[in-house]
Amino acid sequence: MTEYKLCEHKDGSVLYVSDIHKVLLEMMKDLDAVLRKHNIPYWLAGGSALGAVRHQGFIPWDDDMDITMLRSDYERFLKEAVPDLPDRYVFQCYETDKKFNVCVPAKLVLKGTHIKEFNTLLKSKCEYGDGLFIDIFICDEMSMRPHRDLPRRLLNLSLMAVITMLENLHVNPIPLKSWFMYNAKRYGEVNKGSGTIGYALSWCFNSPLHPVRYPKDSVFPIQYVPFEDTELPIPRDPHVMLAIEVAKNHMELPSVEARKPKHIKDAVL
Repeated sequence: MTEYKLCEHKDGSVLYVSDIHKVLLEMMKDLDAVLRKHNIPYWLAGGSALGAVRHQGFIPWDDDMDITMLRSDYERFLKEAVPDLPDRYVFQCYETDKKFNVCVPAKLVLKGTHIKEFNTLLKSKCEYGDGLFIDIFICDEMSMRPHRDLPRRLLNLSLMAVITMLENLHVNPIPLKSWFMYNAKRYGEVNKGSGTIGYALSWCFNSPLHPVRYPKDSVFPIQYVPFEDTELPIPRDPHVMLAIEVAKNHMELPSVEARKPKHIKDAVL
């Protein structure tokens, strides 16, 4: 099996992507146990879901972990499951820490670890903000009609730009953050019962004309599948989601040159 180097430290020691995988896997096992205990459904997203489908585990060069849950389940997660997490973790989101950057997903962070990301524009201002983490995305019900979708989407896209600029000027724009989060939640409420779900408006990095969205019945019921030495959940038909989130030809391996970690620049585990 090919090892993918993540970084080399000053003392000459080398950290591989597989070292990150070992820690992330234990984090996922802990998180999955708490979510199962409270009967809160979720599913692997993005490269994590692709890894489960194509590699029965991590993509060998992927250096992060993403999961998704519906907003109603996320709100239950905050109330019921977060207090039940082991003490070695801290959960970061705007609801619990107003220093949190609302332009990124909520995060489960492992205390005692440190990472440097390639993206410094969205750097966390929270305590333990630089620890190894699992991203937790929220899915809302969405409209397929541009006149219902675009106004709120474009508003949050504009707010995201201003919030990011102010954050990088070391200003914490709480009123704008609260507006951003309210607009995202309200969007899901307005479109309740649509049958189409996708990333909440708290994640605006996709094209506003081509947001990530797919039929709700392609996700549920969730299925657990082999993932490394355990089992983790993916959508009922993961290829519907992956064709939109990743690429239509997602089952094909990328070129050798493209097989490299994209998020973490350095880490201490």
